[in-house]
Amino acid sequence: MSDANKVILLVEDNPDDEALTLRAFKRSHVLNTLCVARDGIEALDFLFARGAYSHRTDEPLPTLILLDLKLPKLDGLGVLRAIRADERTRLLPVVILTSSKEEQDLISGYSLGANSYVRKPVDFSEFLDAAKMLGIYWLMMNQSPPERTAS
Repeated sequence: MSDANKVILLVEDNPDDEALTLRAFKRSHVLNTLCVARDGIEALDFLFARGAYSHRTDEPLPTLILLDLKLPKLDGLGVLRAIRADERTRLLPVVILTSSKEEQDLISGYSLGANSYVRKPVDFSEFLDAAKMLGIYWLMMNQSPPERTAS
């Protein structure tokens, strides 16, 4: 899979943060497909090809998951717990991308197997830099686990 074909799953319920992330990736020349799930259940449906995403059974899993913690229906820690509990998704890189400053969220995220924890910068230029670094490291430098499909 070429770098541009690597899919990023952004799990984000805030439309402003979603737009900011899309804009930051575009400005940073991260050309990967960015799929968006707006709550924890939708994220798991996408990953496990359920419900509205049942057509994804033969599609590869995302190369990277950017996961907010404060989500409706199922919070980010619940999503992370489900990802790590399933053999198909256990090894997927998950970066918690959140505005939470709670130390317990940081500890819980790493305890549940997050690969990285990034606090969303408030300033757009800082967010742009963070998005660029995430893209360079996780999509270009990091060696991902072998591809698996959702089925």
